[in-house]
Amino acid sequence: MSYGQAFELWRQASQPDWDAYTHHPFVEGLRDGTLPRADFLTYLVQDYLFLINFSRAWALAVVKAGDLDEMRACSATVHTLLDHEMSLHVQTCSAAGIDIEAMVNTPEAMTNIAYTRYVMDAGLSGDFLDLLAALMPCVLGYGEIGLRLARDCVPDTPYREWIDTYAGADYQTACAEAGALLDSAIRKRLGNQPEASPRWAMLTKRFATATRLEVAFWDLGRA
Repeated sequence: MSYGQAFELWRQASQPDWDAYTHHPFVEGLRDGTLPRADFLTYLVQDYLFLINFSRAWALAVVKAGDLDEMRACSATVHTLLDHEMSLHVQTCSAAGIDIEAMVNTPEAMTNIAYTRYVMDAGLSGDFLDLLAALMPCVLGYGEIGLRLARDCVPDTPYREWIDTYAGADYQTACAEAGALLDSAIRKRLGNQPEASPRWAMLTKRFATATRLEVAFWDLGRA
């Protein structure tokens, strides 16, 4: 599935970091079922804390948006994060005896802080495009990972529910809409040949930095 032109260009420009992110040993452990459960739960708790701040960043995107269509798209993403994606984390951790109170009281790992604050800083110090460039590796990377693992995972992997969430129609639709939002926002601000804009290199760099932070985030779940 294509997530849009800008994403494909930034993805290509960010290799091999993108491959290190989407084929990280943690991801491969989800695929073949060898990831220790304790490592997965550590990741889920940190990712729950990450999504709280990631939701704030998408809420900031509502403020940074240039028109009502962009505001609605960003607002819908905030709703999806808060009311749907985070529920998987809560349910899985609850089944393992980790309640919400324990999750929210877990200290944020330093790499978690570095990543989420980088994204917020991109939005606070930059404009709508800066913020989208920092947000997209997470949104679209998980979509790509989900599709690949759904196709290639071993039949009895215990992480099938996680894989199905990100490979599923709801999440894939959200990815397609995020990619369309990105392409539309770029055209509105940089025209039909954005690569010729002096801003393109900086936006590509922001995407690449967020991608490297995703690589580091997977390491949180590898004790």
